[in-house]
Amino acid sequence: MDWVALSLSLKLGVATVLILLPIGFVVARRLAFRPFRGQGLVEALIALPLVLPPTVLGYYLLVGLGAASPIGQLWQALVGRQLVFHFEALLVASVIANLPFAIQPMVQAFRAIPVEVREAAAVSGMTPWTVMRRIDLPLAWPGIVTGLVLTFAHTLGEFGVVLMVGGSLPGETRTLSIAIYDRVQAFDDAAAHVMSAVLVVVSVAALATTSLLSGRMVRRHG
Repeated sequence: MDWVALSLSLKLGVATVLILLPIGFVVARRLAFRPFRGQGLVEALIALPLVLPPTVLGYYLLVGLGAASPIGQLWQALVGRQLVFHFEALLVASVIANLPFAIQPMVQAFRAIPVEVREAAAVSGMTPWTVMRRIDLPLAWPGIVTGLVLTFAHTLGEFGVVLMVGGSLPGETRTLSIAIYDRVQAFDDAAAHVMSAVLVVVSVAALATTSLLSGRMVRRHG
């Protein structure tokens, strides 16, 4: 077991979840409750990582974050080193790649809240903040948690995007999925098997959790 790679993957997963929690919550509520012109295009862009090959997404992120890009040059000026092939680039790539996994379950959860419940809350004099705190969060929390669980699990298993923008630098960008690839290339099947089994267990646990939460939402809104 490559414990350094596992630790880096867990760090990346937790950081991605913490960033996407507020972003996903705000964006999902806007998409669910306040339709706007061009919403279909926005939802398509959010879902794009689901259908775009990871190497394609990784390539454009590599170009957009590289030393020749405005973002890369600004980072170089502020930090003194390039952005790509460091953990920060992995985090940016992970956040973008996981947008649909975080946002889509939250949108569905908010849309499942009965309209009459929110209307009654507004008529009774509740402020938007109170409606969010006492209506939206209690009813939509299974979808919110589902999005976060899927995001964490997908981050641990992501390969193409993180390899393109981070490479395979031990302790810096070599995540568990990349370590598995390296072990296979080195014909170390035993180590690859152990690390792959860890990802299988995490994936099964994530899917079981999302299934349980989805069932809870169906029973609540059925």
